Amino acid sequence: MKQIKTLLIATALFITGNQAINAQAKTAHVEVSEIMAKMPAMLEAQKQLEKLSGTYDVEYKGMVEEYQNKLKKYEQEATTVAEAVNETRSKEVQDMQKRIVDYRDNAQKELQQKEADIVKPIMEKVKASIQKVGKAKGFQYILNSEGLLLADGPNLTADVKKDLGF
Repeated sequence: MKQIKTLLIATALFITGNQAINAQAKTAHVEVSEIMAKMPAMLEAQKQLEKLSGTYDVEYKGMVEEYQNKLKKYEQEATTVAEAVNETRSKEVQDMQKRIVDYRDNAQKELQQKEADIVKPIMEKVKASIQKVGKAKGFQYILNSEGLLLADGPNLTADVKKDLGF
């Protein structure tokens, strides 16, 4: 009787242990940065951002050049004009400095916002593709491999690229 009880307990433990092994979640990884870097839509977005950045740079450099020219002129003429003129010019130079700094700050904010607006739908498309591929292959968890210390499971990067069409 004691042997039957021991056998039943051993069988129950074996079945429970076997189910626990089968119940482990299937996990894979994907390299999101690689996908984003090579995605045609992202490459086009980068071109748009570079063009916009170039436009801001040209305007900024023009403002700085104008500022430097005026500052040089005012410094050369400072000893030959009245004190009131020098004070007016000093205020004008300070205003130009403020406009240049404000322009630079606003341009940076606009570039960041434009980048966020462009990248968000691309990232959502990549995320949807990762979910689609993961579900089709039966994975419960898909990790971004950039932060992993060990990525021994399947790499779905190529499958996601294929799903996205590149």
